[in-house]
Amino acid sequence: MIEAPEALCLSEQLNGVIKGKVVTDVIPCYTPHKFTFFNGDPEAYPGMLLGKTVDGACAYGGMVQINVGDAKVVFSDGANLRYYEPEAKLPNKHQLLIGFEDQSCIIVSVRMYGAVWCFVGDSFEGGLMSYYGGAKNKPQVLSDAFDKAYFMSLINDEGVQKKSAKALLATDQMIPGLGNGVLQDILYLARVHPKTKIAVLSQAKREELFGCVKKVLREIYRLGGRCSEKDLFDQKGGYVPYLSKDTVGSHCVYCGDYILKENYLGGSIYYCNTCQQEER
Repeated sequence: MIEAPEALCLSEQLNGVIKGKVVTDVIPCYTPHKFTFFNGDPEAYPGMLLGKTVDGACAYGGMVQINVGDAKVVFSDGANLRYYEPEAKLPNKHQLLIGFEDQSCIIVSVRMYGAVWCFVGDSFEGGLMSYYGGAKNKPQVLSDAFDKAYFMSLINDEGVQKKSAKALLATDQMIPGLGNGVLQDILYLARVHPKTKIAVLSQAKREELFGCVKKVLREIYRLGGRCSEKDLFDQKGGYVPYLSKDTVGSHCVYCGDYILKENYLGGSIYYCNTCQQEER
């Protein structure tokens, strides 16, 4: 799934290869996929994009946005973007193809589930607009606007003290682009158990947690994303997580205890029971 570091990497790569190009082909829904979430009728997408010039791409949280004239195309979650040079062999299955005047194209293929939105202006109708608006309007986690003061305003809010560390950081779009995929290493380096309630964290631990949010996400971005994700050119990212499905049962690099896995809040959590003891 795309999270903040991957979204930023993808947007920068898109700016390098499609910015300034004119859209000449748009093929939506080439392969039906019931968990691809479009806004409105995808058959209307060509009318919004054809003949327009790509102004550039940007990232909002875990979303990638391409600005095409007065229209916008937004991708998130499991929407995989790939760039294809002219005359390259194209995949047989995809959910959206956008072709350009030089015969290059980008193709979106959804794994599991993903959003592929296209709209004119700054908003669109429907329940998904709040998801997009939240990602766009909150401070971006990799930006200077997401500073210690802002993070402390989130974690010190009276209404979140009964929440667990995972619930605060990676649910309800509290921090857009910070999801379960990047959460595990943040909590691991901060020595915080995913189930630990916010109320029991000391001020020093809260500040340490902020530092780990910045440290982990910046490192993932620096290395071009996590190794479980691929970039615009089908290359895996260089960041290898300390905690993931691939490290369950292996030894903690700090204490030698085993890495454990369990289900919690609709997904998996991974932790070292020695380094990340649940505080009560």
